[in-house]
Amino acid sequence: MGRAAEMTGTTPAFLRALGEHRLITPLRSDGGHRRYSRYQLRIAMRARDLVGQGTPIEAACRIVVLEDQLEEALRINEQLRGARGDQEPGGT
Repeated sequence: MGRAAEMTGTTPAFLRALGEHRLITPLRSDGGHRRYSRYQLRIAMRARDLVGQGTPIEAACRIVVLEDQLEEALRINEQLRGARGDQEPGGT
């Protein structure tokens, strides 16, 4: 956890708080150590930025979740547009 906090420019307490707010849930090693994915570290850094701008942590976590959902929806929408564009005209 210390290394993850160092990498994200936060503290272990901040990372634990993100876990308490269910923004990130790290895996655990056999020894019980928290293991964060690159994606989780990126999410933690975004939350850190929002909190640094004065956003309460609860709101920051919600914003990050909504941003992530929007990004996924846009990605799916683009895939569907691409698939529809690949069809031949007049085909069903």
